[in-house]
Amino acid sequence: MGIFAVTYAYDTERSEDVARLRPTHREFLTRLHEQGQVLASGPWADNATPGALLLVRAADATAAQLLLDDDPFYRARLITQRTVRAWEPVLGPFARS
Repeated sequence: MGIFAVTYAYDTERSEDVARLRPTHREFLTRLHEQGQVLASGPWADNATPGALLLVRAADATAAQLLLDDDPFYRARLITQRTVRAWEPVLGPFARS
């Protein structure tokens, strides 16, 4: 299993829909966190480009994408761009020993 950094960019034209679906989106991510598949997630603090960063544990990039395909934001097409990149932490709580 690897760790993948997933970035979301939200549809800036649909901020009301983002706000409406946020509780369901967070419930979805909470379930994945409880299962050990989402290590961390949260929105960009500066809001220059509305979106978020998620750290996901998965077998590969395709598995990470498939895991997040059921995100209510993704299903509602509120995510205009999603990137998935393998990440190799060397320090901190996610570093491999």
